Amino acid sequence: MIEIGKLNRLEYLNKVDIGLILGDGDREVFLPAKYAPENIKQGDVLDVFVFINAEGNMIATTRIPYACVGDFACLTVTDATERGVYMDLGVDKDVYVSDREMKRPMHVGEKHVVYIYLDEKNDRLLGSSKLVNFVEEDEFDLEEGDEVELLIADQSDLGYNAIIENKYIGLLYQNEVFEELQPGDIRTGYIKRIRPEDKIDLSLQPTGFKHILSLRDDLYAYLKENGGFLTLGDKSSPDDITRRLKISKKAFKKAIGGLYKERLIVISDYEIRLVDPSESK
Repeated sequence: MIEIGKLNRLEYLNKVDIGLILGDGDREVFLPAKYAPENIKQGDVLDVFVFINAEGNMIATTRIPYACVGDFACLTVTDATERGVYMDLGVDKDVYVSDREMKRPMHVGEKHVVYIYLDEKNDRLLGSSKLVNFVEEDEFDLEEGDEVELLIADQSDLGYNAIIENKYIGLLYQNEVFEELQPGDIRTGYIKRIRPEDKIDLSLQPTGFKHILSLRDDLYAYLKENGGFLTLGDKSSPDDITRRLKISKKAFKKAIGGLYKERLIVISDYEIRLVDPSESK
């Protein structure tokens, strides 16, 4: 079955004056000549994206779209009308977003994360930035501590909303993010907590004891590679620690505390240094 708005693997059936006819044994679709590979033979199979053009005809292209129906994606606004905008999908067909499907106004040249779906009446490609209407909200196939792929969606007063594995939505709290994020950024994240009201809290750092062990190893390696010194210590400001190491002061203190207990470092107010082997004798 040919799926509109998605990638399809179709067989080359016949050649016409302006292109090729492809099919799946049930339906046929037209591939314009400019997209036809050289030296193609009848019976060959092509991977194509299928869409409905302005005339209502089903068209195929060998160009790969930025996203397909059912995906969340960050797209650029290319044109605006009185009732909505068009967004670039990377093929000869834009995605239309009506005013009523905008979380906030969109303007030409801006990038926004949208969900892509089909108009039930005419199979037209549509988008919506009201992402919460399209995510799964219960029966999460997730556990606290899971490593996941995040698509940064937008920023709120609390932090950054992010799409999780193209299915769910969660929140990265502002005071736990130590880098500048933009809509469309892809990051590896971690499930920090699934709250009773089915809200998901996220983190860009692994959670729990494993995270502290990882930081401990990273700090130890840094000290060995940089003369055994780091000009951050017990009384350094949280801002200085975050700016230089991209971690919170709480995580920093836990990591250096582990190294100190192993007698690998000496800690002062504004500096840590590796213990000289002679000092440990």
